[in-house]
Amino acid sequence: MPVRASGGTKRCKLSHEGNVGVDFAKFQNLVETRSGFRTMENPTASGEYFSDSCGDLYTFFLKVGPGAVIEDISYFTTGCGFGTATCSLVVDLAKDKTIDEAAAITEQQVMDMLGGYPEKKKDYPQRALEALKVSIDDYKQKVAAGTVADFAAMPRPQREPETVPVAAATSEPVVSEEKVLIQLH
Repeated sequence: MPVRASGGTKRCKLSHEGNVGVDFAKFQNLVETRSGFRTMENPTASGEYFSDSCGDLYTFFLKVGPGAVIEDISYFTTGCGFGTATCSLVVDLAKDKTIDEAAAITEQQVMDMLGGYPEKKKDYPQRALEALKVSIDDYKQKVAAGTVADFAAMPRPQREPETVPVAAATSEPVVSEEKVLIQLH
């Protein structure tokens, strides 16, 4: 699956100089954790984009459920740190969205999540989103061909609101040295 250019590996260089706005702490965390970086067994759809300008490959895998909601999304890339970070951001933006909502994700939304990109890396959101759109097109083609269920025709499951446990009600306020809990009835 990965494509390797002959003659070595191209490396992306990271410099703080001239990159005002890039959240480097977030960038470093995204590169280290690589959230969503994995292949997926039996995806509903997948799609890849190959950048002939630098040789990077971006692949997204989708599991689509009722309501055409992306229940799981992962990626594989041969790209540098900015490629990895960008794909992780796309995973965060697309998970739990419908196919149509994910298709509407913009390059600017991705850039904003990282606080911007260095000038030489500004095309990374476009690359990652192109791979996402290819996987979305793969899903739509499979639905049209009848090879996967039309999850959009199924009702979207209702998400249960998160509940916070409430302490047992008492008629007297609970007093500690630093805090007072006032319970409303």
